[in-house]
Formats: sequence, structure tokens, C-alpha cells
Amino acid sequence: MQRAPHQTEQIQSALLILQRSLGDALLGVYLHGSAVSGGLRPQSDIDLLAVVESELTGNQRNGLLRNLLHLSGRHPAVPGGPRCLEVMIFRRSDLARGDHPVRAEFVYGEWLRDAFEAGESPMPEHDPEYSLVIAQARQQAIPLLGPPGDDLLPEVSPEHIRQAMRGALPDLLDGLHGDERNVLLTLARMWHTASTGVFVTKDAAADWAIPRLSASDAMTLDYARRAYLGEITDDWSSQGDAARQLAGHMGGCVSNSL
Repeated sequence: MQRAPHQTEQIQSALLILQRSLGDALLGVYLHGSAVSGGLRPQSDIDLLAVVESELTGNQRNGLLRNLLHLSGRHPAVPGGPRCLEVMIFRRSDLARGDHPVRAEFVYGEWLRDAFEAGESPMPEHDPEYSLVIAQARQQAIPLLGPPGDDLLPEVSPEHIRQAMRGALPDLLDGLHGDERNVLLTLARMWHTASTGVFVTKDAAADWAIPRLSASDAMTLDYARRAYLGEITDDWSSQGDAARQLAGHMGGCVSNSL
């Protein structure tokens, strides 16, 4: 898939950071998400997933964090500027165990920037969302380093996908305020996956969900979809009630589909 030169440069810079920081422990690096599933939208992150052989040392964590803070664009991304990066690192042994939720060795994302700049360090943690990331990446990821994704990334069963969505749903709904567009489109995508078993892009999920909604809810989701596609600049300050109504409805649809 064709990417703008500055996006390709940013991806290669991130890959180089991972290689320099992790050395021989780095087994594979994969590009996934919007960059491979439907094309980067104006506010799409660059999503990278890496698999390592061993635990990260404190020096490796600090070095990765320092370099990613410098390379990643702040949210919201500036048109033509650096993209926001999302980087997740998993140990091969953790993936092989088949635990759900999956344990991540290291996670970087712009939603964590304030905590990182305040001195917090990215530490290993379990989160239901990571199982969904693994499941989607196994289907769609492009290897930047190492073998094909399905050599290192485990298959996530339909039951574990449903379990992960049940676990991730409460935090997603709680995070609606201030992140309306992303939460609403993620709910649409979860609803689609829960109903069909297939992972699609956020805009494709919205296209699928809109005919299944009331007129008012459809209008709200279409507003989020158009903003995601860069057709409009969204402002949710006067649409809080509509966003909450839609989120509650789609959250119920996800739960009923699980």
C-alpha cells in the first residue's frame, strides 16, 4: 500500500529505534492497523507490534521511551507532520502461553504521553485490548522485520476475542468524554466484529453500523466517520448528549452480540 514519503521515513525510524534498543532479542516487527487495512486517515496512528525473546531491561525501556517520545507526533497530529505512534512489544513466551488477556512487555501511545513526561515508565501489564490487537494483527500485519506474523503471533480463538471485548468495553465507555470520535468508531468496529467475526477499519464499521441505527444515532456516527476521514473538523462540545446516547446504544449492541 502506497504511503507518503514522510510516513515511510517515520516507520523506518521507529524500526531502527527498536533494532538499536533491543538488538538480538528482537524477533519480529509488524506494521498493522489503518496503514495496512484501509490506508492511513488524517488522524490515524502508525501502529507497530514487536515480539522479543526476553524481558526488557530498565535501560532498554528508558531508551525506547525517550526515542519514541521524540519521534511520535503529539495528538492531534498536524497535517503533513509526524504521525502519532502506537508501539506494543510482547515476549514470545507470554504469547505462547495463551493467557487472556495477553501480557504486553512495553506499550507506547500518545494517550500515555502526559504520564511518561511526568516520569512514569512503561511497565508490563495485562489488558483485554491487547488480545484484540494480536487477533487483528495476525490477520493483517505486514512484517517489517522477521517472519510472517502468523509464525510469532498466536491465533486468538473466537471465544477469547469475545472475552476480550467484554473486558475492554467498560473502560472504552468510561473514556468517551474528550475522545468521542475514537470511542464511537471503536464501538462500531467492536459491534461489527462481535456480529460477524471479521475485523474491519473504523470507517467501514461505521458504514456497516449506520443503517442499523435510528436516524439521530446514525447522524452522530456519520459525523464521527466524516471527521475520521478528514472531511470535516469535529467539535463535540455541544454534542455530549448525542455521543453518550449513541455510545450507550452501541455498547448494548456489542454486549448483546457477545
